[in-house]
Amino acid sequence: MEIRKIGVIGCGIMGSEYVQVCAQAGYQVLVLELSEAILQKRIATINSRLDESPGQDKLSKNEKASIMARIKGTVDINEFSDCDLIEECAPENMEVKKKLFGDLDKICPEHTILATNASALSIIDLARQTTRPEKVIGIHGAPLAVSISEIVKTVKTSSETLEICKKLLTSLGLTYIIVPDVPGFMTNRVQMPFMLSAVRALEAGISSRDDIDNFFTKGLGYPIGPLAAIDRGGLDTVLFLNAAIYEETKDPTYAPPVLLKKMVAAGWLGQKTGKGFYDYQ
Repeated sequence: MEIRKIGVIGCGIMGSEYVQVCAQAGYQVLVLELSEAILQKRIATINSRLDESPGQDKLSKNEKASIMARIKGTVDINEFSDCDLIEECAPENMEVKKKLFGDLDKICPEHTILATNASALSIIDLARQTTRPEKVIGIHGAPLAVSISEIVKTVKTSSETLEICKKLLTSLGLTYIIVPDVPGFMTNRVQMPFMLSAVRALEAGISSRDDIDNFFTKGLGYPIGPLAAIDRGGLDTVLFLNAAIYEETKDPTYAPPVLLKKMVAAGWLGQKTGKGFYDYQ
C-alpha cells in the first residue's frame, strides 16, 4: 500500500512535529484539534518554525508556501475517512485514546493504518478497540527534536504494517528502532530513570538545577539537560509515564519523587504552563 495522505490527531509538541515533517516530505496532511482557535495557533507555530532553518537549508518562500499548502486543519474527526495512515498524538490518557481508536476504526477504510505516539500505554489495548488489530502500531518520537523514532510492534501487528511504517519513516528522513509493546517501550525504560535521578539529586540538595543540567550539556555534550528535558516534555507527562511503568513493573526505579508530584500538584508543568524547573514567563 502506498501512503499518500496522513492524518495527525493532536497538534501539540509532538503532533505538530509530525505534521511538519510529513508535509515537508511531500505528503498531504490533515490535522485534528479540539477547537478552531487551538488549531490556528498550532498551525501558526509550524509556519513560524519553517522560517528557522539555518543558512543554506533555509526554505524559499515558494518552498514554504508549498509545505503549508499540504497542511489542512479540522475539528471534525469524520474528515479522516480518506487517510492512509493516522498518527494519534492525543494526551497520554488511555480512555481518550481508546475512544479515538474506536471512532477511527468506524470512520476509516479497511486499508488505513492506525498508529499511536503513546509513550507508555499498552498499544494492544488500543488495538482491541478496533476490528483491525493487525493494522495498529506505535510510532513514538519527536521527529524534529530527535531524528529517530520507535516503531512499537504488538503481537498482532502484521509484517505488512510494519514494513509500510518503516518505509514511511525512511521517507521522512528518520531512522527507527523496532521494539515490543512493553511498558515504556525502550526509550522511556532507559530515559526515565535518568530524569528521575536528576530530580532526586535536586530534591536531596546534592546539586543545584543549573549544575545538574550544565554538567550534562557542557560537560558531556548532551543537547539538553535532564531537568530542562522534563520541562520540555511536561512534568505531568513525566509523572504519568513513570507512574504507569511503575504500576506495571513494580520497579522502584520508576517511583516518582515527591518533588515531582508536588510541582505537578502546584500546576508547574514546564514550558506549556510557563513554569517548571525553569521559569518561562
